[in-house]
Amino acid sequence: MKTDVLKSIKETEEEYQAMIRDAQAERRKSLSDAEVEAENLIAKAQKDAEDYRNQRLAEARAEAQRRYAEIVREGEARAEALKASGRKNLTKAVDFVVTRFKEQVHAET
Repeated sequence: MKTDVLKSIKETEEEYQAMIRDAQAERRKSLSDAEVEAENLIAKAQKDAEDYRNQRLAEARAEAQRRYAEIVREGEARAEALKASGRKNLTKAVDFVVTRFKEQVHAET
């Protein structure tokens, strides 16, 4: 009877040891799975961040190009307005210079 009890205790200990080994193996597998999932989440977050960065850079470049074109158009319009104003005053300026020249010529004689 003692041997049966001891045998039963030993079998129970072996069962518990097997359960402990299984639990430790399951824990290691769970940790490994969690690490893989964490790495995948990090990789996805980095890719999403890079995609967002590229999108924002493309938008910023497009905005800069649009603003550049607008500035060039405004500059060309202003230059054209100044040319038109200059052409409008050209006759008066020529007359003024000729008059001053004549005055200087007559003043010297």
